[in-house]
Amino acid sequence: MAIARSKLTFEEYLTYDDATDNRYELVNGELIELPPESGLNVCIAKYLFLMLINAGVSFKLIQLHACEIQVPVLQSGDAQNRYPDLVVFREEHLELTQRRLTITLDMPPPALVVEIVSPGKSNHERDYQRKREQYSRVGIPEYWIIDPEQQIVIVLTLESGQYIESGAFREQNRLASPTFPTLQIAIAQIFEAAR
Repeated sequence: MAIARSKLTFEEYLTYDDATDNRYELVNGELIELPPESGLNVCIAKYLFLMLINAGVSFKLIQLHACEIQVPVLQSGDAQNRYPDLVVFREEHLELTQRRLTITLDMPPPALVVEIVSPGKSNHERDYQRKREQYSRVGIPEYWIIDPEQQIVIVLTLESGQYIESGAFREQNRLASPTFPTLQIAIAQIFEAAR
């Protein structure tokens, strides 16, 4: 749902406050309210949160559904900000995001972003293509696409400004993360956690 207001710059958006807890994407200067997350996506994100903690990642560095990332607009209709299902900060983000959980283009990129694909063609295209391009331009070194419909986890790593698929993991596999080598997750358990 678009909120009828004058067109906002990203800087104006960062100071926007409508006294609600609504999350918005800024598209062509307009605020687009994001719907609540699905129960499936929340369960998968919570499971990954626990697995990252078990792998030694500080809980302070892991953000679920709350951290937004400023991204470049690469084509008309692209949002200027994204809310990944899970973000793993770098230590310096703890101080940089004290006032607002927003990683802007002038900050170092997070260590990892995870998107859990919701059903539907437009969601698929957004997570597999649009966000992939935008996150690569931000310089995020690792991006996971978790697709419950396909029962697959795709791990992408940034090489020379482009994401390269370092693994497409299915039910019988274990996830391998270049950024978090101690992480041990059976793919079947990711999708089982949401049932």
